[in-house]
Amino acid sequence: MSALARTLTRALRHEARVLTSYGMWVTRRRHGVPAGASAFGYARGQAVMMYAFAFVCVVESLGMWALLKDHPVLHRVVLVLDVYTLVMVLGLHAASVTRPHVVTADALRVRRGAHVDLRIPLELIAEVRRENRFTHTPRDGELNLDVGSQTGVTVELTSPVRHFTFLGRPKDIRLVRLYAEEADELARALTRARTAPSPAPDRPA
Repeated sequence: MSALARTLTRALRHEARVLTSYGMWVTRRRHGVPAGASAFGYARGQAVMMYAFAFVCVVESLGMWALLKDHPVLHRVVLVLDVYTLVMVLGLHAASVTRPHVVTADALRVRRGAHVDLRIPLELIAEVRRENRFTHTPRDGELNLDVGSQTGVTVELTSPVRHFTFLGRPKDIRLVRLYAEEADELARALTRARTAPSPAPDRPA
């Protein structure tokens, strides 16, 4: 498969995840949150911005409708593009709502909408810090999942985990900074999960 074909495939899969999120949003379901796991949302921090962007799309669509009403072919093309943009904007927010960060008994799963989904085994976590940051200079080995340029939890790893960017480029991640609405509780949940005693082995018969 060529690089272009792989990129198109990844883009189509991303759009499919975004559109699927609508159904989960309406039915108040969440993706990838098994029984017993703790979920931590981050979508409220960006909700105002996303709704404002959607409103701008609607206003722009009305303006283009008025400007192009005497050019029916161009009018239809622009209308389709405007509707598609609006659907994707709201879909990106739906994906953020339905794909929270997740802490399970053996892993931390960090997400950003439909395009970042990284599983970090708990045994690879060296340190968890409750740390508010408002600047995030891109550096090799770091993954910053900020909302409104803000993160509240920093996770350092003992060894890297492999992350793939939206275009499929692999990156080895040793430090993750993320935003969560309940950052204190997320840090505490990770600490509890990392220090929980292992289940006792079964006795031989």
